[in-house]
Amino acid sequence: MTTGISLGFSSYSFHSKLSTGEMALPEVIEWVAASEGEHLELAVLSDAADSPIPTIASDPAYVEQIRETAERAGVTLSTLAIGADFLTDDPRELATRISRVKEYVDLAESLGIRQMRHDVVAHAGVDGDDTPQFEAALPSIVAASKEIAQYAATKGVTTSLENHGFFVQAADRVRRIIHAVDEPNFRTTLDVGNFVCVDEAPEVSVEQNLPYAMVVHFKDFYIRPADADPGEGWFRSRGGKHLRGAVVGNGDIDLPAVARAIRASGYTGFASIEFEGWEDCLLGCERGLANARRLLETA
Repeated sequence: MTTGISLGFSSYSFHSKLSTGEMALPEVIEWVAASEGEHLELAVLSDAADSPIPTIASDPAYVEQIRETAERAGVTLSTLAIGADFLTDDPRELATRISRVKEYVDLAESLGIRQMRHDVVAHAGVDGDDTPQFEAALPSIVAASKEIAQYAATKGVTTSLENHGFFVQAADRVRRIIHAVDEPNFRTTLDVGNFVCVDEAPEVSVEQNLPYAMVVHFKDFYIRPADADPGEGWFRSRGGKHLRGAVVGNGDIDLPAVARAIRASGYTGFASIEFEGWEDCLLGCERGLANARRLLETA
């Protein structure tokens, strides 16, 4: 597109169909090829060999099938996203967890993917002020992320952490980790919507973290005050607001301001629709992509 930003999708957007077998990953790739999307990000939700997304336990033939399907369809496999947790007091267990992430770096390389996101913690933090817990966890997070980034550099892969999971969701915590790791190929997967989960204004936090963005996630939420319970199907922010996933451009996040910040920063690279709404995921992806493209082109 004319903005220099390549718009596509995270496979997480198709989770409702992939998890039930209604669609297989090759069908998702073909759908993306027929859409206005330009790339697909692979989000690994399980290490199981029978996962619809290639994992380190997958049959090598399946990994090759996915790579060939994407190449044939003209869909770039842009990013591999996995979970990880570096909070453990057992040095041998930490080494095992780091080795697992390195195996996913190898998998990314075999798929022709040059960008990878890994989590750094699995839990959602604690209630109240969790600053002491974050400060205690920081050395382990930084050491593990640095080791992985250095390994990934030998493969030509850029690694990143995402602003999610409450514990490392705030913009300043993400930046602290990036600066402490201090590797040129360690950046952030910048999810524009996730900042509301810790009650930050996305139009402010996005601008602060754009200089470190490896990839941008477009996401939207409906937001209701803490004292206005909308009923079942919503979750709560750190400060108690009620949140529910929305089609990108239909929710309450100030996405026009976010788009202006992205354009003003000069960011070029991949941007993925990450749909978490109640609507049919294909509808949500199609409309979300159109809205994100319009927002960027008119910013």
